[in-house]
Amino acid sequence: MQGASGSISTFQVPEFALSRGGVLKAAQLTWQRFGELNEDASNLVLLPTYYTGTHADNARLVGPGRVLDPARYCIVIPNMLGNGVSSSPSNTEGSAAGPGFPHVSLVDNVRMQSMMLEEELGVTRVRLVAGWSMGGMQAYQWAALYPARVDAMLCVCGAARCSPHNRVFLEGVKAALQADAAFAAGHYTAPPERGLKAFARVYAGWAYSQAFFRERLHAERGLPEIEDLLKRWEEDHLALDANDLLCMLDTWQNADVGQTPGVRSFEDALGRITARCIVMPCQTDLYFPPEDNALECAHLPNAELRVIASDWGHIAGGPDRVPEVQRLVDDAMRTLLEDER
Repeated sequence: MQGASGSISTFQVPEFALSRGGVLKAAQLTWQRFGELNEDASNLVLLPTYYTGTHADNARLVGPGRVLDPARYCIVIPNMLGNGVSSSPSNTEGSAAGPGFPHVSLVDNVRMQSMMLEEELGVTRVRLVAGWSMGGMQAYQWAALYPARVDAMLCVCGAARCSPHNRVFLEGVKAALQADAAFAAGHYTAPPERGLKAFARVYAGWAYSQAFFRERLHAERGLPEIEDLLKRWEEDHLALDANDLLCMLDTWQNADVGQTPGVRSFEDALGRITARCIVMPCQTDLYFPPEDNALECAHLPNAELRVIASDWGHIAGGPDRVPEVQRLVDDAMRTLLEDER
């Protein structure tokens, strides 16, 4: 049944072939749905999740009177593979459990989401696919893999591929986690707490901008000192599974629409995207900088670059994190949804 909080379902595939080789057996994609499809199934909005995020996080964007109003749109939030809700190292049994979990790509995520929409809802057309961070990377991959099926795409603080500098940042947080002896190459019997805390502290320095700390913006959220913010990050990451973090990180590091089946290059993949696109980097994002998105937009046939002016860095674009930024994201979604094709 579907209530005010939406319905939650799990789509299952007995054997799901992966783009980087291997098969994910008993693959599961858990997803949340708000609203109903209209008569011609043209009102579907897809909100893929972000790194460490779940359907509950993206659901903050949905509600009566909001741009994503369930009375008007059918909103689907698919959980990314590896996030601890869909198939992940932490919830898989047998040889694929923990460090044995296979490599999954953005193409795998999008293909499985597409299968779910077709088999569960009978839908092939996506009115809008939108996301923040890795959700935005999945939005790009949707538009590149299924150009004829995506009307509009919104990428907030994300990119069409993981840049070299982005990859190095991720290598740093990964090394901090793996340096904990308790991690035991992923075969831990108890959470590697020291590694998780180190991961969180390193990551926090990248998630916000220099100006965020200089202006003490963390105090606006009830965290008077920097140490208070770091401890909050530690607490949040202690609730996560280390192998899940590394699984999603691997997907992130290998993200590249230029690897989409059937395309010749990164530029070719972007050039084949027919969706109306709005790309929204934050001017102070340390690992998805506006310069990368500007290069992408130069190859997109129908794109608009809207740079977010905020000192919150990457975190600025998170669902309902910064009210003034969320208003800008809402305006972009409204523009794309009102654009009739």
